[in-house]
Amino acid sequence: MKKKACKKCRIVVQGDKCPLCNGTNFTTNIKGRLHIIDPNKSRVAKTLGITVKGEYAIRIR
Repeated sequence: MKKKACKKCRIVVQGDKCPLCNGTNFTTNIKGRLHIIDPNKSRVAKTLGITVKGEYAIRIR
């Protein structure tokens, strides 16, 4: 199964439902990925408003 990103929160998932926002609006057009391990210590996560660890898309269409 191909990975896809939620259009609302940009987390990369494989299922049919987003684990963060419970949305079902996804895209497979992803430009770059970002792995957040510790969102409390990450400046990038704070800048992007990410509060949950995981894999996120940098740019989506």
